Amino acid sequence: MEILECHAVSVAYGRHEALKQLSCSLYQGECLGLVGLNGAGKTSLLKALLDFTGLQAGHIKLFGHPHTQPQTRQPLAFLPEQFIPADYWHGWDFLTYMLRLYQAPAAAFSNAETLRMCQALDFDFQQLKRPVRTYSKGMRQKLGLLACFLSNKPLLILDEPMSGLDPKARVLVRQQIQQAQANGKTFLFSAHHLEDVEQLCQRILVLHEGQKLFLGTLESFLQSFAATTLEQAFLRCISS
Repeated sequence: MEILECHAVSVAYGRHEALKQLSCSLYQGECLGLVGLNGAGKTSLLKALLDFTGLQAGHIKLFGHPHTQPQTRQPLAFLPEQFIPADYWHGWDFLTYMLRLYQAPAAAFSNAETLRMCQALDFDFQQLKRPVRTYSKGMRQKLGLLACFLSNKPLLILDEPMSGLDPKARVLVRQQIQQAQANGKTFLFSAHHLEDVEQLCQRILVLHEGQKLFLGTLESFLQSFAATTLEQAFLRCISS
């Protein structure tokens, strides 16, 4: 089943073309990695499909419907690249607010389920009683991930989800994504670390200067650029 369809999508900010005639798709149960240099258009693509920015051309469909219809975004959870929850909120208040916003199932509000997810991400459950201003960058990032995973949405869109996480946390987040995908969840996430793409994704989308340079499986990516590693294939891709 096609979850996301982008057809000839163009996005511009003034005279700057952030995306140029981009077409891509995302299928149920897969994990698609979005990679590219800074300014390649990754965040612009995510903002476009969430209707945070308008399109100059093309169309986007989510779950078979135009992305501009609010109900089409109801089945997804989103973590932005610049995730900055309000300092005055306590962690528990933020989670409760987000789960209500997501219309999450009742089980997601239980202490037991929250504790389970905190343990899965190595987040101290007791820290939820403290204000966010006392959190480190990594703790804030985990808080955002907690809300996404607890939402139980079929589609999770994550913009640089590993930002600020230590090596242990990165491993645990990867494990949680793999477990959620095994349970039928679909993921679209941008990444700077190709190791995350290699371990999690079935397909890779490479953007460069607003254009799609490659979309396909990791195996075909390596073959297309006669490479033995994703790093090598990526460098050859953006230089070709």
